[in-house]
Amino acid sequence: MYNFEFQKPGSIEDAVAALRHEDAMPLGGGQTLLPTMKARLASPTRLVSLGGIPGMKGVSSSGDTLIVKGGTTHAIVAREAGGVFPGLAQLASHIGDAAVRSRGTIGGSLANNDPAACYPAAALGTGATIKTDRREIAADEFFQGMFSTALDEGEIITEVRFPIPQAANYQKFLQPASRFAMVGVFVARFADGVRVAVTGAGNDGVFRWSEAESALSSNFSADALAGLSVSADDMIADIHGSGAYRAHLVKELTGRAVLAAS
Repeated sequence: MYNFEFQKPGSIEDAVAALRHEDAMPLGGGQTLLPTMKARLASPTRLVSLGGIPGMKGVSSSGDTLIVKGGTTHAIVAREAGGVFPGLAQLASHIGDAAVRSRGTIGGSLANNDPAACYPAAALGTGATIKTDRREIAADEFFQGMFSTALDEGEIITEVRFPIPQAANYQKFLQPASRFAMVGVFVARFADGVRVAVTGAGNDGVFRWSEAESALSSNFSADALAGLSVSADDMIADIHGSGAYRAHLVKELTGRAVLAAS
């Protein structure tokens, strides 16, 4: 590790001011940023910790919406969201290992937008709204490609608002060493239709499988997927699996998610 300045502001306003410093970066749980710094893939001269800001942690509900504050850890989501949104709690309970879940935050995961992260699938799969210190961003507009989001420099995710579906499930085929998703599929059924979001598979990061959404909106059954296929052209291909293999997993995991949600 190299020398850098560390600040722990007590308010969002102070954090925003601290992030105006050249080469400053926000620090949530550090589960992505710190390994990146150790590998010299990022070299911020100032880290601005968001962990000491009051009101940045917690899970609550209002009507048909689950509200998760940006600094909430995966472990807290897994423990506290289950009574209202069990599909999200189940997803959070399988992120990384116990150490990662106790430190990593939902805001950090969404802001980083790793192409194999789990939370982007839940946000896109429910049509969530990402609220920042400046504005509200719909999930369909938030994710803009691998490691890329609509966030401006220094913008902080303060909370995520998830519409609560009638039924939902997340299925993940994990890479054993990293526990990231080789492919993960989040299926959510609402009164006006079904959304299907895929992580871990696409070269452009998380995406919606629109053909499956149309079929499942008419018939919420794994049988509705029988005639569908996913193109392997835009799938990730690496030492863990080919594009064709990941395309096959997308369909397989979607079917499993539908069965589990039913």
